[in-house]
Amino acid sequence: MRTAPYGTWTSPITAAEVAEGESAADWLDFVGDELWWTEARPAEAGRSALVGRTPDGEVRELLGPAWNVRSRVIEYGGRPWLALGADPTAGFVFVHWDDQRVHRASPGTPPVAVSPRPARPAGARYCDFTRVGDEIWCLREEFTGSTGTEVRRELVALPLDGSAAHARSAVRVLAATHHFMTGPRISPDGRHAAWIGWDHPAMPWDATELMCAPVTPDGGLGTPRRIAGGDGVSVGQVEWDPDRPGVLHVVADPGGWWNLHEVRLDGTSRALCPRPEEFGEPLWRIGTRWFLPLGDGRLAVTHGTADRRLAVLGADGSLRDVPSPYTEWVGLAVHGRRVAATAAGPRDPWAVVLVTVDDPEPSGAVPCAAVPSGAVPSHAAPSAPAPGAPRRGRPRAEVVRAEPLRHADHHPYGRHEVLPGPDGEEVHAFVHPPHHPGAAAPEGELPPFLVQVHGGPTTRSRLVARPEIAFFTSRGIGVVDVQYGGSTGFGRAYRERLRGHWGVTDVRDCAAVARALIARGIADPARIGIRGGSAGGWTAAASLAAEPDLYRAAGIYYPLLDPEQWRVSGTHDFESRYLESLIGPWPQARSRYEEVSPLRRAHRVRTPFVILQGTDDAVCPPEQSERYLDRLRGSGVPHAYLTFEGEQHGFRTARTVEQCLTAELSLYAHAFGFTTADAPPWDPGTPAPRHGVHGAG
Repeated sequence: MRTAPYGTWTSPITAAEVAEGESAADWLDFVGDELWWTEARPAEAGRSALVGRTPDGEVRELLGPAWNVRSRVIEYGGRPWLALGADPTAGFVFVHWDDQRVHRASPGTPPVAVSPRPARPAGARYCDFTRVGDEIWCLREEFTGSTGTEVRRELVALPLDGSAAHARSAVRVLAATHHFMTGPRISPDGRHAAWIGWDHPAMPWDATELMCAPVTPDGGLGTPRRIAGGDGVSVGQVEWDPDRPGVLHVVADPGGWWNLHEVRLDGTSRALCPRPEEFGEPLWRIGTRWFLPLGDGRLAVTHGTADRRLAVLGADGSLRDVPSPYTEWVGLAVHGRRVAATAAGPRDPWAVVLVTVDDPEPSGAVPCAAVPSGAVPSHAAPSAPAPGAPRRGRPRAEVVRAEPLRHADHHPYGRHEVLPGPDGEEVHAFVHPPHHPGAAAPEGELPPFLVQVHGGPTTRSRLVARPEIAFFTSRGIGVVDVQYGGSTGFGRAYRERLRGHWGVTDVRDCAAVARALIARGIADPARIGIRGGSAGGWTAAASLAAEPDLYRAAGIYYPLLDPEQWRVSGTHDFESRYLESLIGPWPQARSRYEEVSPLRRAHRVRTPFVILQGTDDAVCPPEQSERYLDRLRGSGVPHAYLTFEGEQHGFRTARTVEQCLTAELSLYAHAFGFTTADAPPWDPGTPAPRHGVHGAG
């Protein structure tokens, strides 16, 4: 065991290796006995490939390298492809990233467009498809003006014969009930369609409506009506019961938790498994699946608080977990008794996993009433097993697609903790102490720690194997991933702690967690940093102004920095009124916008930082970062501003990720007082252009 100061440990987990990323699978579905999914490829400029796996285990790409299967609907995307039948030779439709048009293809044949060419490049976007006869029904998002908020959304029918590719009049408009909608779900008997809709200023986790309309004899939709949801209720997913055409299953939170409900056409409903857990997530991407019907009244579900476990919800209301080493299950697909999803665990990287739910050795079924109202189930606080400890459950699932976790012995043993927050509130956090199998710090030295702030802010982090975190912990830098008030997974009351208090609750919770670690002798009080992207970048920047004596460095990725400008013309339509719930309605809450604005409080910043920004970011445009740096001009605060051509909101190319991690490590070595051979020295005293290099304000 080598003794060396924290931060200086030699790690095999390089920035380049982290940047290579995983070929992350997404948007799974069965096509007969085959399983298809999209696969992000960082080494190919972040291209999303459509791949398929045959029953004998062969995995092949279904389109060539020129095609990128990914939708830009609401900028965060939606389900971008659909098989046209159970036989793979029937072909499929998909959205191509470059032009956002819908194309039809069969394996081995060139795609052809089936949607019209829009008036402006990528000006019409589609997602969340279903086949109805010789048409594809889906959501269309169309820009009607020059700004990102001039948008119209409709449910439309695209003829599969390709006639709409050259004649816009061939596209039939089916419904336009709300400003935002999901694609339609058609009942098993073909007589009804259901979808979810909501309007500004609500976000889909605030309030949505479940709509239902009859399918008319001429192939249109009759008058829609609301059958669930409304003020204060978020419906996040809807699926028809395959055996009962008049019954739908939905994820909704009338009781404060996203639970499963049965809804009938007359609007009557009942909770299927009421318990203080989440069976769904916030609807950031259209067409996401957290549950699916299995038939015979059973549902494949994901549930939990700080984790998500795969389970079968029986017709009798019993809930049976599927034993596995995985603590996160995402994006379900179902075929008969088989369930597929992407899954990961504290020592298991993301993989495509296939499970047969009628396992010969199932875990015990537990009635939903076994969890008292208001209680948090014991399995809601997952932690990685200690070295040598037995793994939870025995994996009996088939791993269809996975990449090995490189340098697994250098990954940290993260744990979920509930720490004291401001005013007695509890704050959830995932603590990842420094870890190296062959290195230890000198006796008495406390480690530096990074407070990691997830984006959203209405989302959460996952306690799974994450090379980005191991990049720091294997060098002797701890990471605490704060699930601040406003995070999802812990019920509506916890996430609404942020309502009207963004820039306050999140900042205070992060600082409280850092101070709790310091008080327990886990972290060095003189070496605390903060990092985050998007909404996490907002919190990191706001924290530099609010807590100038706590933080010594900050890594800020594609942040929101000017809420006053952002709400008017600084972002895209989906989030253009998000701030009304996060900060307050305008102009009534004008003073609150001014009080929490990182831009207006830039004069309070004394801490070195780096901002990392994509030039094509439509969510948090680079102009905000540049105005923020203008406020710091002449302040003497050391900073770096790195921009990346062609990157959008969330970096996808390997070279970008490598440069960002290297820049962060340079900053932390400078701020925390250690040297590293893995990054160049930080030189804040050298004047330089802002774009792409270090500089001093």
